[in-house]
Amino acid sequence: MRGEALGHLAVRQGANVRFAKTSRILADLAGGHADRTWAKRIRELVRPDVLIRDDFAMRQLTAAQADDLYELVSERQGRSLIITSNRAPSDWYPLFPNPVVAESLLDRLINTSHQVIMNGPSFQPNKHPKSHTDKPPIS
Repeated sequence: MRGEALGHLAVRQGANVRFAKTSRILADLAGGHADRTWAKRIRELVRPDVLIRDDFAMRQLTAAQADDLYELVSERQGRSLIITSNRAPSDWYPLFPNPVVAESLLDRLINTSHQVIMNGPSFQPNKHPKSHTDKPPIS
């Protein structure tokens, strides 16, 4: 939700914005390797004034995914990139299979960014079903 709100603000100020979950971006780029449209797909991700990648670092990456992220960040250098994550940046390194790619990519992300750390309860509605112990007693 935080990334979407920043995207809405950027749109209101006239920016071209693209918002997508990181997993969806990676799947799209993987499809580009399969059908030989990778260059076109990466250009589409570089084009917007602001690219918002939601849910970054949710799971370990494959070597191909890490390479795609590296290329995307490299191509967008100097352009606005917003990343939301539930993990601290220091926890991102082990998710990359190649420490050299991790260091290079994360150095570009972390050392050239403004970080906003938000702590507190989630703004996501609680969608978990209540357990049977949460039911009021029957009289």
